[in-house]
Amino acid sequence: MDWGPVLPDSLVLEIFLRLPHEAVLRAGLTCRQWLAVSRDEFLWRELFYNYYRIPRCVPRHPAAVSWCREFKRLFDCIPCVEVQTLREHTDQVLHLAFSHRGHRFSSCSKDCTVKLWDTQRPDGNIAVEHSCSMRQFNWGYTQFSQFNADDSLLLVSGVYLGPHPSSSGEIAVLSLENYTLLSRVRNKPYDVFGCWLNETHLISGNLHWIGNMTSCSVLWLNKAFQDIESENVNVVKRLFKIQNINASTIRTVMVAHCRRHDNPDLVLDYEAQSQAQRQKNQLKQQQQPLLFDLGTSGSEEEDEEDEEEEEMSHTEERYHNVTTPRHPNAGFSTLDHVLQNRQNVDTRELQIETQVAKMMGRARTKAPDSRLTEPCEDGEEEEKTYLLFTTGSLTYSPHQIGIKRIKPDQMTTCGPVLGEERSSEEFFDSLDHVIDIHGHIIGMGLSPDHRYLYVNSRAWPAGCVISDPMSPPPIAEEIDLHVIDLKSLREERRSLRAHRAFTPNDECFFIFLDVSRDFVASGAEDKHGYIWDRHYNICLARLAHDDVVNSVAFSPADQELLLSASDDSTIKVWRSPRMVRLAQAPARPPRPRNLWSCWLSRTRNSSSSSCVNGKP
Repeated sequence: MDWGPVLPDSLVLEIFLRLPHEAVLRAGLTCRQWLAVSRDEFLWRELFYNYYRIPRCVPRHPAAVSWCREFKRLFDCIPCVEVQTLREHTDQVLHLAFSHRGHRFSSCSKDCTVKLWDTQRPDGNIAVEHSCSMRQFNWGYTQFSQFNADDSLLLVSGVYLGPHPSSSGEIAVLSLENYTLLSRVRNKPYDVFGCWLNETHLISGNLHWIGNMTSCSVLWLNKAFQDIESENVNVVKRLFKIQNINASTIRTVMVAHCRRHDNPDLVLDYEAQSQAQRQKNQLKQQQQPLLFDLGTSGSEEEDEEDEEEEEMSHTEERYHNVTTPRHPNAGFSTLDHVLQNRQNVDTRELQIETQVAKMMGRARTKAPDSRLTEPCEDGEEEEKTYLLFTTGSLTYSPHQIGIKRIKPDQMTTCGPVLGEERSSEEFFDSLDHVIDIHGHIIGMGLSPDHRYLYVNSRAWPAGCVISDPMSPPPIAEEIDLHVIDLKSLREERRSLRAHRAFTPNDECFFIFLDVSRDFVASGAEDKHGYIWDRHYNICLARLAHDDVVNSVAFSPADQELLLSASDDSTIKVWRSPRMVRLAQAPARPPRPRNLWSCWLSRTRNSSSSSCVNGKP
């Protein structure tokens, strides 16, 4: 049959370049020529940059094998299709956490329960596996949870009400074998949250006020099993004691294990990679190692029990008639102490106190270890573990990321409770590194390889000057998502932005984010969750809720499964269009697997054909 003249490939390509990608795919089904042109790499490269509006200077993902498949990955593999809504909580859902194997996850809520959910049911739906109420321990609500490394224990952090509403919190450790309570640890302020250091030890905090606006934060290492062994061995050990000024405190502690940097994510910053490679080739002999000040804490605390009793009495006084905040607050769990005392103190006295605190900090903080200035030996980089937290120096609102290295001998409660011997002049621990975000930090999350720290913040106005620590600058409604390289300790790329928050700086609260191999997701106050691609820095999806989205979580076993938790008391389950399509596709008939029977069948057919043709 004569089909008439055929258009040249170049003309077909020019036509396809002006069509949307859906039309190109449909046109490719017309004939073999158009099918071949519709798979052209140049065509999909142009469609990719035009559709996603990515700058041409951004190269293709290093793991991508073709532009067509990369387009399909961003279009078809984003968990943006709602497949299930979980309504078992009766109040705002504040946090979600997956187990490391991805077979279950936990949720915390203002209804004061922590729930465990099964993600591997035969019908494909997610259902509650276990629910535990923490009201029996006088908790106001649960706010955070985390599985230990082997998924055998669950850390649950909550707000402890006590005799009066206060800034005190508590951490409970639950066994996931029989759901029994193994230990309870005090945690103050409650927005320290707490975290696992390893499979058997967790980190908590305590706060001691030294003056009206000066305090010290003590970070403790606690053994998860605090049973009868505590009579014979240490189950608690002080890690660090850090001075706080201008009403700031340490919050949001997390641990980064930098030994994972040997197998980093494929998604690395392309500009940083190229720059690092040039520096490695040209200035290899001038490269500097990552240096830290590894000072340990100060003097003996013989009056610790007296301080605790005094602290409890002050807590009852300053938090009387104070209501519980609507959410784990990123800056105000201990602010009432400062506001109440400041009414009776002259401004000049507060300024003098801050100056004296700085002088005392410089004089009584342990000096850096001179051995740290020497080049690192081979293999030392694999053993580095960092404690990350939010802090501040200019105002009470958390605007800095503090980094402190945890040495190997500090990762157990064995040995002296206060660590190595200290002189009486050394009272505080110095921070190894501080990164100023220039805004109110409202969320942090680590990449799976612990190489990158993602930080949600609401920026201060450019060039603002803070004259009063109790009057921080106004914060933007737009939330900036910063990316910090923990290997170089500097911010990478430009900030991601799409989500928004509306509460002022004296009320803003924590919004949890999560990072997978290829994507980063975050909640927002505009009733949506958001997903970005880590390599291309573009927003790919908005996930709708009926109220503030507090937390999101990717499954570590499948990044095409995402959860989102909201003030609307629901948890939504999101899957990618690809996974939804595969789940709805009819099952294919099984193919024969027995090679012997297949060979016999072909032999019999061949013999029958020979007989028909009159051959023996």
